[in-house]
Amino acid sequence: MPHFVVDCSASILAVHDQATINRQLHQVANATGLFVEANIKVRVNPFTSYLVGNKQTDFIHVFANIMQGRSTQQKAALSTAIVTKLSEMFPAVGNIISP
Repeated sequence: MPHFVVDCSASILAVHDQATINRQLHQVANATGLFVEANIKVRVNPFTSYLVGNKQTDFIHVFANIMQGRSTQQKAALSTAIVTKLSEMFPAVGNIISP
């Protein structure tokens, strides 16, 4: 733990590849100080078939699985940090969702 799983439209990988996304989210999670760096796991699942609002619109959805012991404020700060980083990396993607 923790596990960060990124579901996304495959087309966003033209902007940043999976390795870059993994590194950036790992750095964000580590910078929070909530986790032991060696335990942080990040992976990307790109999709070629999907609908967002009945259209094939780019999206990024991050699922964070973390153990108990973090406050609501810590979890909110983690979510904000993840969304902020992804919004910087992918400014054209309007659908960025984090836990």
